[in-house]
Amino acid sequence: MERILIRDRALVFIALAGLSILSWIYLAVLAKNMSQGDMSLMGMAVMATGSMQATMGAWTTTTFALMAVMWFVMMVGMMVPSAAPMILLFATVTRKQAQDKNPSLRIAIFAGAYLFVWALFSIAATLAQWALTEAALVSPMMIGTSKWLTIVLLGACGIYQLTPLKQACLGKCRSPLGFLMTGWLPGDLGALKMGLSHGAYCLGCCWLLMGLLFVGGVMNLLWVALIAILVLGEKVLPHGDLFGKFGGVAMLAVAVYMILPTTSA
Repeated sequence: MERILIRDRALVFIALAGLSILSWIYLAVLAKNMSQGDMSLMGMAVMATGSMQATMGAWTTTTFALMAVMWFVMMVGMMVPSAAPMILLFATVTRKQAQDKNPSLRIAIFAGAYLFVWALFSIAATLAQWALTEAALVSPMMIGTSKWLTIVLLGACGIYQLTPLKQACLGKCRSPLGFLMTGWLPGDLGALKMGLSHGAYCLGCCWLLMGLLFVGGVMNLLWVALIAILVLGEKVLPHGDLFGKFGGVAMLAVAVYMILPTTSA
């Protein structure tokens, strides 16, 4: 049984690592194409000069669908590493239940339900991008064009990092064992409900951090990586809650700094 557990954990780890790596490769291809003025993989047209057709009318159903796919792949690349401890522990506990007929299916249901939550978020993020682009607050290159949008996002995210709701959600994400001990549900339906529950806590922990993608650029891979590191750090580091709070204070400091010149004027 111990050998089976070790093997299963290795297989699940390899699957999660492969999923994350493929996601980042996909994002890297999109970012490279964008830097060359090619947005065809996102369903957006390019003028002969290479500049983007920056009108909301350029969005089609295909554009929206491809943008949603881009957001979902990005969420997979950013969130799966921080969710790996929970999924690996769930896999171990599930395999230890010797009566399970198909633990692999149950593990897949749990992980799939977790990712489903982020798929729903990806649709909401695409709608937000659409609205912000229409309002000329975000460029077709997916970079914020408004100083005040940046200030609002940094300020809101910085405040949220310090709130009890954020800390409650983060606590669930930081304690996989505690989550499973207090919320374990048997069977495939139980795996589905637990995956959705963990996804909801993870979303509650990180949704505003994802809004910062509009600050530094949705396809700025360095910026995406920095946010992913913050998410991973606050979930897995020994004092990750303090790490997250420090990040929140830093965001507030930057927002205040951006306001001061306007106030003094």
